[in-house]
Amino acid sequence: MRMTTLYAALSGAFLLGTAALVPAQTTNTATGNNTGASTATTMPATRSTNAGAKDEYKAEKDKIAADYKEAKAKCKTMSGNAKDVCEKEAKGNEKVAKAELDAKKKGNDAATDYKVMEAKAKAQYDVAKEKCDDMKGKEKSACKKQAKADEDKALADAKANRKNVASNANATRSRTTTAPSDTTTTKK
Repeated sequence: MRMTTLYAALSGAFLLGTAALVPAQTTNTATGNNTGASTATTMPATRSTNAGAKDEYKAEKDKIAADYKEAKAKCKTMSGNAKDVCEKEAKGNEKVAKAELDAKKKGNDAATDYKVMEAKAKAQYDVAKEKCDDMKGKEKSACKKQAKADEDKALADAKANRKNVASNANATRSRTTTAPSDTTTTKK
């Protein structure tokens, strides 16, 4: 919680500092040209903003790695299958967090949403399969089959969601780009 607050405070301070460095827009009344104070001074501000986004991405990635190490350290106190389950949960949470971070970086589209849903399904499967190891015989076999069925359903849902999002985006795009045709003709 403290690290999240620290990251938020640092990001806010960085963005405010960058905003203060960007020159105000001016209008040259003689030419009507709207430009910043000078092109040379605005370019570094743009680069620093891009660098800020990369720094923020790296900070989030480092936070995910730290959270994984912390979760895995908690698993060391456990033993047997409980330890294995704990480690699978930690690894699954890390993979899901990375997928969500990549989706946030790339923007929301069908492919990134699918990757997040896929990561969640696989993480849940790994944990469920590991929990089945506590069982024996038919019960263990049934547990693993159920875990696989749940994973298959979650992956199928993710694929269906990806197709729905893609088809909705295509339908929206075609409505906005297709102009109505003019069917009236003029007589001479």
